[in-house]
Amino acid sequence: MNGPAVWVKVEGKGSFLNSGNLKEFAREMVDRGYREFVIDLENCAMMDSTFMGTMAGVALRLKELGRGHLHIVHCGNRSRDLLSGLGLDQIFSIHGNGSSAPKYGALQRDSKGELPEEKKHEQAQTMLEAHEALCEAAPENFFRFKDVLDYLKQDLHHETASK
Repeated sequence: MNGPAVWVKVEGKGSFLNSGNLKEFAREMVDRGYREFVIDLENCAMMDSTFMGTMAGVALRLKELGRGHLHIVHCGNRSRDLLSGLGLDQIFSIHGNGSSAPKYGALQRDSKGELPEEKKHEQAQTMLEAHEALCEAAPENFFRFKDVLDYLKQDLHHETASK
């Protein structure tokens, strides 16, 4: 790794529910000049396509900047199979072991219960961007996620048209 790294430790599920927080945090860290990201999956129970796509989006953004890298550490076989199956092993390093992240507080979901309309829109936008990143990372993913992309685009278009 070159320079200081941003560590993200996933506790529990990596899903569409926390993908927006990851996206915003990563964007802020990139804006502050960080180019090395480490995502620790040791305590990650499962990941959905939105979460994996959000990680792909971070890796693609770093690649676009011309330097930097996203590293996955403590990645179990199941998670490795999921990531590799989507071609994401081509855009980030995946390690079964790795260093331990520094101890810091956790990022919590900022709202409980029903999401307000603007949050629903942000969440749908995050999901769309994540799935588009999966397709950019490996073009064959387009056929896997075509229906999801179509649904999310329709949902966002309908939401915008009804305002």
